Order: sequence, then structure tokens, then C-alpha cells
Amino acid sequence: MSFWTAIVVIVAIVAVTEVMKAKHRARHGITTDHMGNEKPLMRENTELKREIEDLRERVKVLERIATEDRDTRRLSAEIESLRDK
Repeated sequence: MSFWTAIVVIVAIVAVTEVMKAKHRARHGITTDHMGNEKPLMRENTELKREIEDLRERVKVLERIATEDRDTRRLSAEIESLRDK
């Protein structure tokens, strides 16, 4: 085997290894930051899902308040009770 053939084989092995590592990281939700540190994405996704659910609940309450016909006093009391939660 010549010197250049050995270099090509080594480069091919390194390239295949890097592709396999990238697939593994993507499958398990691991990302790297600009400093090269690895961290899982699962925690961020969980926090975002929780925040989205909270926002959906707020929108439901606002829609209910805006669309229902009620007198002013009852509406004010309900808004105050929702602020306390």
C-alpha cells in the first residue's frame, strides 16, 4: 500500500466516523454550542412545551371573557379571581 493510499483510507475512516457520530447525536437530541460543549435538547423542549400550554390556557380564558355576555360587575369579579391564581 502506498503512502497516498494510506492517507485516503485514513481520511475515509475519519469521515465515516464523524457521520456516524452526527447521526447518533441527532437521534438522541444532542447539540453543540459555539464553544463545542454538548448538551441535550430535551430540557429545552420540555420547558417550551410547558410554556406553550400555559399560553394556550391564558388565550382560552381571554376568549371566554371576550365572547361571553355578562354584566360588568360579574366580569370584573372573574378577572380579579383569575389574577389571584
